[in-house]
Amino acid sequence: MALSRPCLMLVSDRSLCPDLVGAVEAAVTGGVDAVQLREKDMPSEELLPLARRLRQATEGRAVPTGRQVLLLVNGSLAVALAADADGVHLPEDAPPVERPREGFLVGRSVHSLAAACRAEAEGVDYLIAGPVYETRSHPGRELVGLSLIEEITRSVRTPTLAIGGVTAERVDEVVRAGASGVAVISAILAQPDKRAAADGLRRALDAARKRSPALRRPR
Repeated sequence: MALSRPCLMLVSDRSLCPDLVGAVEAAVTGGVDAVQLREKDMPSEELLPLARRLRQATEGRAVPTGRQVLLLVNGSLAVALAADADGVHLPEDAPPVERPREGFLVGRSVHSLAAACRAEAEGVDYLIAGPVYETRSHPGRELVGLSLIEEITRSVRTPTLAIGGVTAERVDEVVRAGASGVAVISAILAQPDKRAAADGLRRALDAARKRSPALRRPR
């Protein structure tokens, strides 16, 4: 199992929408092919039921290309396993985890080239690097910019998604910088029409793919 290329990952933030499950269903219909459940303030006894609902919302679903929609849980391997998720996503400073089964994905957030190299040495399946642009979910946070995406993708082979302020209009430049896709929060969840927002990002990614030799090559 692997992330699609180019990947459109939706990272959850229930503070942006009262019906997170409904928003995820709409986003998947629009073209999201990976969903990361990231609710760090939610205790495990509440996170697990939500993860199971999102598993139902994504299981057996496919984007128009036929790729299956993946579910990843941020931080908690125990919740990911209990919800039958496809993988776990780790913060930059979290300790490595032992892969519990073949095909189970492990991803990691990185904010520097050194962190990306360490993560690749661990054998993670993908990286999320950022924030690339100013973002409403982390206002005032130091930006890494496109230069870090370029540095990482020149130095490591692990697929890298760009996060932080990415919009449909900015997709082409992050793909040209070497990103294998994008991870977004507000670009979908803060929009009145989640399906249309996801569709716009999906179309932008697919158009960028046609102009990117790296993304056209089979893995």
